[in-house]
Amino acid sequence: MANNETAEKKPIKITETILRDAHQSLIATRMPTELMLPILDKMDKVGYHSIECWGGATFDASLRFLKEDPWVRLRKIKDGLKNTKTQMLFRGQNILGYRPYADDVVDAFVEKSVANGIDIIRIFDCMNDLRNLQEAVNATNVIKKREGRGHAQIALSYTLGDAYTMEYWMDMAKKIEEMGADSICIKDMAGLLVPYKASELIKSMKSVTKLPIQLHTHYTSGVASMTYLKAVEAGVDVIDCAMSPFALGTSQPATEVMVETFKGTEYDTGFDQNLLAEIADYFRPYRDECLANGLLNPKVMGVDIKTLLYQVPGGMLSNMVSQLKEQNAEDRYYDVLKEIPQVRKDLGEPPLVTPSSQIVGTQAVFNVLMGERYKMATDQTKDVLRGKYGQTVKPMNQEVIDKVIPGEERITCRPADLIENEMDKLESEMKEWKQQDEDVLSYALFPQVATDFFKYRQAQQEKVDMTKADSKNGAYPV
Repeated sequence: MANNETAEKKPIKITETILRDAHQSLIATRMPTELMLPILDKMDKVGYHSIECWGGATFDASLRFLKEDPWVRLRKIKDGLKNTKTQMLFRGQNILGYRPYADDVVDAFVEKSVANGIDIIRIFDCMNDLRNLQEAVNATNVIKKREGRGHAQIALSYTLGDAYTMEYWMDMAKKIEEMGADSICIKDMAGLLVPYKASELIKSMKSVTKLPIQLHTHYTSGVASMTYLKAVEAGVDVIDCAMSPFALGTSQPATEVMVETFKGTEYDTGFDQNLLAEIADYFRPYRDECLANGLLNPKVMGVDIKTLLYQVPGGMLSNMVSQLKEQNAEDRYYDVLKEIPQVRKDLGEPPLVTPSSQIVGTQAVFNVLMGERYKMATDQTKDVLRGKYGQTVKPMNQEVIDKVIPGEERITCRPADLIENEMDKLESEMKEWKQQDEDVLSYALFPQVATDFFKYRQAQQEKVDMTKADSKNGAYPV
């Protein structure tokens, strides 16, 4: 004990994910805003480094399934968090959508995110192509210079493979610092980072950068809390955790457990467990409700050991199994597992994260079932080979390029350099629905879904009889 008293205090900081990634991972991002608001006051008193509450899939899910305006959600959450920083997840040049956008859209989205209440923007790219992150970092830094707020965190998608050596991660850390980012996140979406490797990774990256380093993982493979323990001992600055009712499984380690783990050590958070217990008590009935109505599937709560054995994300494996099942070819499972590393090498060894994991997995299934490699290639495989997703860490296989996209010109520049400014065009397309500047951005990301939402919003404002509304076709008779 004497040692602990004399040791220099290095309290570990915690980002709480229950308002974003925890429910995205466990209940398909379905937590509504009105469930979040009553507990914000208590959450604000904990002392979190930040509360992740926006971005990722929340934007799409709010508009599409919950019939909520995501911008209104952000403003309400910000109102309730007077002392705690808010955080969002941002997919680089893809923003929160599924295609690359022009720089003017990225700039406008960053601007409005900060204006509506976001403090920390975590920016990632599925290829770890830093060129796809630079514009979002620049846009955040412009606001920071002008207004003194806004924090750009670059997240590296953690993955395994020949190309991903310690030198690779150290080199990326140096480049991120040079880009003008404020901090680095190691984003381990598949739960592939094991404890002693985490220790080595944090120490190596810390040796080349002064930027704070945050670690984000998922409990999918069962090692996450041990990984956090070793990372904290190695000097990581912040860890992502979820309140216990929505922790573990495909979510994050439990906040209360990590707080108790470091209690009485130099890493003690100083958090009040009684306060955390009140927050957990608040969310527990909602968890029970989700279990009862099937929104929370017990399957996602277990340990998926195959993730570690095959070094492949769990979601990618389950995708593959369902594809093989559809073709009555479940006996080819191990052939496909063997084919995955080969396809990945052919495509330049991209990180196995969404969407590249699905692209590699689906192509591996085709190769095995067709009996000939790349006899049939998906449109997404073609786009990866064309360079539309960005630059891969290793060169792609020239023979595969020649077979799949013969004679086509490939993109070697940053993909967004080929996209003209879009904001004026987008605004003119949706002007009849515009009630706030932010509506243009909602439309930019999800044109059809946003238009349906705008119709619904107008119907609500004009007090339409919803029993007569044809919501399937987005028709709301006044």
